[in-house]
Amino acid sequence: MTSDGSIQPPRRRFRYSTAAGLAAAAMIVATVTLVLHARVAMTGAPPEGESLTVAAVSYRQQESYERPVSYLGLVVAGRKADLGFEIPGQIASLPPRQGTPVAAGDLIAALDDATLQAKRRATAADLERVRAELELARLKSDRQRELQDTGAVSREAFDETRLRARALAAQVEAVSAQLASIDIELQKSRLVAPYAGVIADRYVSQGAVVSPGTPVVRLVETTAQEAHIGIAPTRAARLVAGERHALTLRGNSFEAELLSVRPDVDPVTRAATAVFALPPRAQALDGEPVSLTLTETVRAVGGWLPIAALQEGQRGVWTVLKLKPEAGRFQAVREAVEVLDVQGDRAYVRGTLSPDDRIVARGVHRVPPGAAVVVEEDR
Repeated sequence: MTSDGSIQPPRRRFRYSTAAGLAAAAMIVATVTLVLHARVAMTGAPPEGESLTVAAVSYRQQESYERPVSYLGLVVAGRKADLGFEIPGQIASLPPRQGTPVAAGDLIAALDDATLQAKRRATAADLERVRAELELARLKSDRQRELQDTGAVSREAFDETRLRARALAAQVEAVSAQLASIDIELQKSRLVAPYAGVIADRYVSQGAVVSPGTPVVRLVETTAQEAHIGIAPTRAARLVAGERHALTLRGNSFEAELLSVRPDVDPVTRAATAVFALPPRAQALDGEPVSLTLTETVRAVGGWLPIAALQEGQRGVWTVLKLKPEAGRFQAVREAVEVLDVQGDRAYVRGTLSPDDRIVARGVHRVPPGAAVVVEEDR
């Protein structure tokens, strides 16, 4: 409403409110600008006349670099087999449990040998009887030889006694062989460890009746272990038997001798298998993973820089700060690089750098491009 009592037009009220809004927005923009300027003054480049001190490293360009390559394989026992009896019978003693170590010649299991023992006693008695008959026949033959000279014994009787002695001698040999066969069966009724190892599995228990060839236990050798590692055929062709290479097992590295390279390629992995002899101190388990580390040369022009010298730029591009000489000092200039490989705390890069360029080694986040800097060290 106006001073004369009339009502103010709506358009004039709208003009006043718009002007007030614009004035408030201008004040907000001015305040934010002041705050940003103050923050830049606190965290930005040093005052005029002062220079940042930075560490520098030289970019040494080279035609190639070496990198370690790992190939994975498995630990394989030198010998492992399913042991069983060669004769049928009933298990009389309980085989050792899984994980039980045994030495070469230790008894693993035995069959009930009561029948074989009785058979052996009977055969031994037969052997004694035949030997006695043989001795008697030989004595009789010797007497008849003497009497034959005097004509008291006919030639036919002498031949009969002599040939009977020969038959009894052959029978002694046969019974002796039969007794030896029983002894072999008794020996085979005892299952002994052919080599030192560990019982990996037990298939039967005490009282079970087994037939010839039935597996009783699985024995895995703990010594003379090998590492079978798949390697690219082109690289395997350059390996020489007898050389020593670095293997890694459970994070521990050790050297192992190369025994051989198999002449075939795995149809699944398309890799050749290199066989290494593990040292006794490796203490590996059968089937445990083990890796081989080899060094290969990569043909690529570039150079090594500390990872701390790299800074991620826009769109995933990596950048570094090159130190450009200017009036006795250096100016930080941003350069783009491509990371080809990373090893530890350094990276192999290539890009817009020139050989022997000086690069800011660390702290690149606090050096704005174009800033004047002083080199602290040059490695």
